[in-house]
Amino acid sequence: MSLVSGPGRARAVGGSFPDELELVVEKHVKYIQDLDKRKDELEYWLTEHLRLNGVYWGLTALHLLGHPEALPREQTIDFVLSCQHENGGFGAAPGHDPHMLYTVSAVQILVTVDALDELDRRGKTGQAGVGQYIARLQNQDDGSFAGDEWGETDTRFLFGALNVLSLLHLLSSIDVHRAVTYVQACANLDGGYGVSPGAESHAGQIFVCVGALAIADRLDLVDKDRLGGWLSERQLDNGGLNGRPEKLEDVCYSWWVMSSLAMIGRLDWIDKEKLSRFILRCQDPELGGIADRPGDAVDVFHTVFGLAGLSLIGFPGLEEVDPI
Repeated sequence: MSLVSGPGRARAVGGSFPDELELVVEKHVKYIQDLDKRKDELEYWLTEHLRLNGVYWGLTALHLLGHPEALPREQTIDFVLSCQHENGGFGAAPGHDPHMLYTVSAVQILVTVDALDELDRRGKTGQAGVGQYIARLQNQDDGSFAGDEWGETDTRFLFGALNVLSLLHLLSSIDVHRAVTYVQACANLDGGYGVSPGAESHAGQIFVCVGALAIADRLDLVDKDRLGGWLSERQLDNGGLNGRPEKLEDVCYSWWVMSSLAMIGRLDWIDKEKLSRFILRCQDPELGGIADRPGDAVDVFHTVFGLAGLSLIGFPGLEEVDPI
């Protein structure tokens, strides 16, 4: 799966839009299917460090569009397993070092295509080995998680650990209580959460922190009204959402913001009609794909999160997405 941007673009701001914007389902399906045919482009190889993530984004987008068959299942499984290391973790592509984020995408892909048994049958380690790899990345002093053996910590990695281990039914292999305590240390007075204790609130980090608390069944710790207020302020006049104050709108926050609001029961605090029109204006109606904002090149990252945002608000023609 290529992370190459384009070739299409969303219509530019000030361009002509039809009164009734439609989701171009078939164009999006074809766009995703064609991504892996662009291996003669330099950008294909420059984005190899995101290859496994890209497969997950494309596969998820196709499932949301109601076309799970559009990517070959066996080839997808083979590629995922080719990225695994002897220590249980997965790299971005064959030959890349293992990392928490790629391991998350690998397990999510296998769960999506109902192939976790292939991990036990053909993987370098079974499911238990993946669980052990993740458990070794937890800091036993503060409950945080590193992304890999080099020790960088980030609340993204903590959420990824809980996400994967919940899918594998191996949450008991880590100290969930300490992980929850660490998330709480990342909470801010505005109701949001940061990448680490003392860091500013950001919609992406809010998603991972609230998601981790949801998996741990500790949403009772969230100040839902205060956080809901901060998240609802992310909507701009054009309907789009930003990730923090004074920043531009970006389609990907249709997922990070809306999923967080869904988890805390405040999804109706956003103008859904304005948001849906913003996302649809970011489509390339001829070649498919969704951009970060009108006028920019489309890519698979913004395509999946734009579709996921539309799914969260109940846009017709899309499969329902789980906010976690």
